[in-house]
Amino acid sequence: MTLSVGVLMDPIGAIKIAKDTSFAMLLEARRRGHALHYFEQGDLALRDGVPWARMATLEVREDPRDWYTLGQKQWRDLRELDVVLMRKDPPVDAQFIYDTMVLEAAQRGGVTVINNPQALRDCNEKLFALAFPSCIAPTLVSRDAGELRRFTAEHGEVVLKPLDGMGGRGIFRVRAGDSNLNSMLETLLGGDAHGAGRQMAIAQKYIPEIRAGDKRILVVDGEPVPYALARIPQGDEFRGNLAAGGRGEGVPLSERDRWIVAQVAPELRRRGLLFTGLDVIGDYLTEINVTSPTCVRELDAQFGLNIAGQLFDVIERRATGNRNA
Repeated sequence: MTLSVGVLMDPIGAIKIAKDTSFAMLLEARRRGHALHYFEQGDLALRDGVPWARMATLEVREDPRDWYTLGQKQWRDLRELDVVLMRKDPPVDAQFIYDTMVLEAAQRGGVTVINNPQALRDCNEKLFALAFPSCIAPTLVSRDAGELRRFTAEHGEVVLKPLDGMGGRGIFRVRAGDSNLNSMLETLLGGDAHGAGRQMAIAQKYIPEIRAGDKRILVVDGEPVPYALARIPQGDEFRGNLAAGGRGEGVPLSERDRWIVAQVAPELRRRGLLFTGLDVIGDYLTEINVTSPTCVRELDAQFGLNIAGQLFDVIERRATGNRNA
């Protein structure tokens, strides 16, 4: 069955196709003969409750100098599509939330949206991991600078993060007594380092095993890909994120990795999160990426996998079932 597949993503002309997971999905859809349609955030609209998108037909190819061709953009009812891949990168800000509401209207019209729009709103990538306390390291989420300082003193060394960041941006590693701690808290909380800030931040006990890599485990409809990409910090950098200069090295899943996936998978399925990325350092789950998980191309290249193919097997079953319902 040929499907009409739409993708909502950041500008396709700016991607690096050798590392872009959205591009891997598009290549797989094209290999299967599905019709592709492209749109960005500014192309969504609701007209009398009907979801619309200003979309262009899309052709993709494995050519680093000429990887896509777009047709003329036209406004169309989103419900004409069979599938929408929601692949807009964070931040999950107000505009992102509004986009999920438009996509939810399409979903009510029978469109299969990956991932489920309500779950994208409900599952903050850092807070969602806290729903599985047996899997996580000691963690505090707060606007209160004093509490965050006390947490740092209690654990000796922590990592501080914003709740809406990605790619390692805005992350600090700090020890108790560090003279820079107040400045870090002011930056993260958006306010006074001695009182309550305007925004929440997250503090996690520092996990020394980060030296062996921050593992990205991809999960498709509750089933883990058998290899993870360990993103290993380089030089003096403590962050393993590839965007922060980390080196990606594929590794088999450990027994602990599989145990963590088993704890999380039922909730992923229940919420309609068909494609997610679990971040694991040592024995601990640190984040659950639901918006636009990456690392497909690196794992495919290292182990001869076709992770997008595994995902599209699920998408095709879902889309066919939704249209026949």
